[in-house]
This record gives sequence, C-alpha cells and structure tokens, in this order.
Amino acid sequence: MEPYNLTGALEFLLLGLSEDPELQPVLFALFLLIYLLTVLGNVLIILAISSDSHLHSPMYFFLYNLSLSDMGFSSTTIPKMLINMQTHNKSITYAACLTQVSFFTLFGCMDSLLLTVMAYDRWVAICRPLYYQVILNPGLCRRLVLMLFFISYMNSLVHYFIVSQLKFCTNMEIPHFFCDIPELLKLACSDTSINNLFRFLLSIIFGFLPVSGIFYSYYKIISSIIRVPSLLGKYKAFSTCGSHLSVVCLFYGTGLEAYLSSTISRSTRENMLASVIYTMRVPMINPFIYSLRNRAMKKALQKIFS
Repeated sequence: MEPYNLTGALEFLLLGLSEDPELQPVLFALFLLIYLLTVLGNVLIILAISSDSHLHSPMYFFLYNLSLSDMGFSSTTIPKMLINMQTHNKSITYAACLTQVSFFTLFGCMDSLLLTVMAYDRWVAICRPLYYQVILNPGLCRRLVLMLFFISYMNSLVHYFIVSQLKFCTNMEIPHFFCDIPELLKLACSDTSINNLFRFLLSIIFGFLPVSGIFYSYYKIISSIIRVPSLLGKYKAFSTCGSHLSVVCLFYGTGLEAYLSSTISRSTRENMLASVIYTMRVPMINPFIYSLRNRAMKKALQKIFS
C-alpha cells in the first residue's frame, strides 16, 4: 500500500477501552465521575490558594500552577473519550489528533517540570530557611513558571512535528482511547526509526533530567535533616515534603509504567490500562494528597465551604 500524508478531511478511529456495548454506560459513568472529581478537586485547590493570604507563598504558587496543569492534562483526553462513548462515534480528525498530541505533551511536560521546581522549593525552605523568601521571591517564581511553560511548549512543538511527518496507509484504527504517540508510530507506514530516536532523546531530557533534579534536591534535604538533633525536629522538617514526595512517586511511577508498557509490552490492553492510571488517576488524586496532608490547605478549604 502506498503511504500518503493525511489531510484535515481524513480521520482516525479511536477504538477505546472496550467495544462491548453493555460496558459503555458503566465506563462512561466511571470516567465522567473521575473527570468531575479531578476538575472539582483542582478548582478547590486554586480557590483556596487564591482566597487565603496565608497560602501566598512560593510552594503554594507552584501548587496553584500544578493544579491548572493537571486540569489541562485531564481535559486533553477524557472529554473526547466521553463524547465518543455518548455519540457512539469513534472518529477523530487528523487535525484534532495532532492537537491532542500537542496539548498532552505540553501539560505532561509542565507537570514534570513543576514537580522538579517544587522539589527545589522544599530544598531551599529546609536547607536555607532564612533566605527562603529572598531566593524564591515572587518575581523569580513567576519567571520560573513562564520558563517552564516555554520549555513545555517547545517540547510539544517537537512532538507535533514528529507526528506530522508520519505517513499512513488505509489502516486508520488506533487501539487506544486517545491519540497516543507510540500507537501512531506503530500505525505509520513510513520508516519511524528517526522518530523513535527523537522520542527516546526527548524522554531522557524531559524524564531523566527532572528526576535527577528531584533526587538531588531530596539528597540535600535528607542530608540536612540528618543533622537536626531532635526526632521532633526531623519529623517536622520532613513532614513538609510528604505531600510533594507522594505526588512525585505517583506521577513518575505511573509515568514510567506507561512508558515501558508502550515501548516493551505488545499487549494493547496493558498499554491502555497503564495510560488510564497515568492520565486519569494522577490528576484526580493530587488535590486529595495536598489537601489531606496539609493543615494550612485544610483550613483554607474549610473557610471556602463555610
């Protein structure tokens, strides 16, 4: 079959999680609930930080942006899947697929970089407490977030270019619930060795380097905490990192599982399950981790509800 470049008139078919018609209402209700909880939880975090002056600090400023990014991350994939389930129409246009790829990589990369900066924030707060407000002043925090957004945007442009250069044949069925780049690479008729190389290099840059930064920050934090003489002091110092460390383990653990599943595993169902955990569970659980483990956040949320 002769490969050809797609145009806006051509479409992919997203096969979704299951083709069983009896399961569709159950899956629709489940993922609608997950999406609503994700949006509600992150909106409450944003409102709490905005309305409480005690939360106007660098840590909560980065958490504010993480909540925005999490909402964007979920909104890239779940609404389209819900619409397809409700309308019984599995199609997605080529332009919409490229858009989904761009926003998915944009918000995914933004999450990763924000978690790295939040680890640096905890390092400064614990190891340089007297200079915390001086080092992480509001101007620097805003510039950091803008820089992270620019880096994430450039990453999404590169992924957009990788996918836009692919050529496809008559098989337009994607065995997934969104336009996942590994599935698109498998679907392509043209040679994808260069595309896979670029994807591997980007995974190292935007996966390994942020993780290395987080590990280094926590190495310095633990080294500083060990020197604290009292057990109570050690507990108080490390408890400020508990929420961030939980989110980091959840995000990178599920992200690594999704990456390995798409790269090594040949089972489509395993790939989709890993993607569901990565794209839906993480943004939904993040607000609960920060609200349940943080007294200041609990008080701010109580003020909103009262």
